[in-house]
Amino acid sequence: MMNNKDPKLLLQSAPLLRQELTTPAAMKDVWIALLPATAAALWFFGLSALLLLVTSIAGAVLTEWVFTDKDKRRFAISDTSAGLTGLLLGLTLPPGLPLWMAFLGGSVSIGLGKVIWGGLGTNLFNPALLGRAFLLGTFPIAMTTWGPAGGPGEFFQIHSSNFAWPLMQGQYDALSTATPLGLMKFEHETTALGSLFMGNTAGSIGETSSLFLLLGGLFLLLRRSIDWRIPAAIFLTASLFSLIMLLINGADSNFPSPLFTLFSGGLLLGTFFMATDPVTSPLTPRGCWIFGIGIGFLVVLIRLYGGLPEGMLYAILLMNAATPLIDRYTQPKIFGRKS
Repeated sequence: MMNNKDPKLLLQSAPLLRQELTTPAAMKDVWIALLPATAAALWFFGLSALLLLVTSIAGAVLTEWVFTDKDKRRFAISDTSAGLTGLLLGLTLPPGLPLWMAFLGGSVSIGLGKVIWGGLGTNLFNPALLGRAFLLGTFPIAMTTWGPAGGPGEFFQIHSSNFAWPLMQGQYDALSTATPLGLMKFEHETTALGSLFMGNTAGSIGETSSLFLLLGGLFLLLRRSIDWRIPAAIFLTASLFSLIMLLINGADSNFPSPLFTLFSGGLLLGTFFMATDPVTSPLTPRGCWIFGIGIGFLVVLIRLYGGLPEGMLYAILLMNAATPLIDRYTQPKIFGRKS
């Protein structure tokens, strides 16, 4: 046996390289980063936002618990990935959505977006976005009916439609409004950048405040919890493409400016918290650039020429589908081999 006389020399068996980042630690960073956007959702949309977030999280966690083996349930729930999926889904919902739809969306996010693929780390699509796509395709009217941001003075006012019975049509409040993207696309009206930045506009409860989403994204970048190449590629591509379209069609056209493109809709929420999902995004640096460029191009293309004013959902899901192909063709060559 070797006698170690040097206290600075550490003798141990493999593996010698260990990574301190674990799944619960990574989830914790995202939870913390989402706190500003969640607080803004409660500030602008009150108890309705709180009820939607709690319900969507409950649907996701309960589904995870039901479809996980008994001996693995404690570990599956403790990593908080299911709860985080429910929170992300909840932040993409309109404030007047019936609670049973939010619960169903959380269940579908985990069931079809995670469990059916084999569990954490094996899914092809972002689970929260898959749940939102299901809700948007199944309940298009409910998912595109928006209420105005009320502010703290109306915190305790709850939308009556939140308590609609399952499979029954709810009574929506008489006062409804369009999102900034809807106003731009269908009524050719622009929204002040200050309102987009602060968040006192209509929209999904977690996407309206660019300021708080940027704070959360900056936290993730400083913590190195996400690959900076994906947000950089999305921002650069979306800005450049929207600028080109604006210049081609003229300043008097109804095409949005680059700043409006970045600060409106779910672009910031999707960029920092969904496109950067390490499971559903490419592994290589070059692949991350391709992935981000594809999202930035598609989101502007869908917003300008699609039937819906928003395109971030489908842009990310389409590039999720392309991720295996991107990884295949961007893998670095093995050292010593010509191909």
